[in-house]
Amino acid sequence: MNVIMNRVLALGMAGMLCMSDTGFARELADTVKVLRDSVVAVGTFQAGRAPRFEFLGTGFAVGDGSYVVTNEHVPPAVPDFEHYERIAVLTGTGSSTQAHMADVVARDHEHDLLLLKVEGLALKPLHFGDSTQATEGDALAFTGFPLGTVLGIYPVTHRATLSSVTPIVIPVVESKDLSVKSIRELRKTPFDVFQLDGTAYPGNSGSPLYDPSTGRVMGIVNMVFVKTTKEKALSEPSGIAYAIPAKYIVDMLKGAGVGP
Repeated sequence: MNVIMNRVLALGMAGMLCMSDTGFARELADTVKVLRDSVVAVGTFQAGRAPRFEFLGTGFAVGDGSYVVTNEHVPPAVPDFEHYERIAVLTGTGSSTQAHMADVVARDHEHDLLLLKVEGLALKPLHFGDSTQATEGDALAFTGFPLGTVLGIYPVTHRATLSSVTPIVIPVVESKDLSVKSIRELRKTPFDVFQLDGTAYPGNSGSPLYDPSTGRVMGIVNMVFVKTTKEKALSEPSGIAYAIPAKYIVDMLKGAGVGP
């Protein structure tokens, strides 16, 4: 009898987990439908170049829908103005895309954040959750362009688990592993980043990390800035994904007079 009861309980628990996972998938699917048009490709535009738009990363609409947040490292610090190169974002998908010129209106170098004002852009802005309440084990998702134009401009969504809330800088064991950049970072006030159990690629830099059920942004995926700081001493990259908590984006938007 005990064996039968244990099997019944096991089957019941498996069924509940399956139903729970199905519910999560439906919530995420509904959320993606709402927010995917707010996610844009970020790069540079030059009329005399082929291709005219060069993909560099991902961003998402905020404020009144005419602003885009991305990582500071995504576009060049100084475009080639002599040859009429400008920072730009690409909206739409596949062959139905449109480039919009953009200007930098705010930057947060310490947290690798950039705010762009985009000409002719009127997207539905994403809203922010309280990233200070994020806890390890939270189910999250992010949407962006992991391989850029290689597979076409189509937004891609990945599930992720918040694996750890971890310091941006880990002191190295030996002094020979220190670089000028790592020493500079160690002198700053350290802050925590989100370590994710999810697959991300360099093109995902700037992707919104969000709550699958509400779509509220909890962070921004960062694949370069964090890795070069946190994983400096590794001979081979770990493949772990990271994100900057959303509270720093909110602070930048407030400083720029742009409502989050």
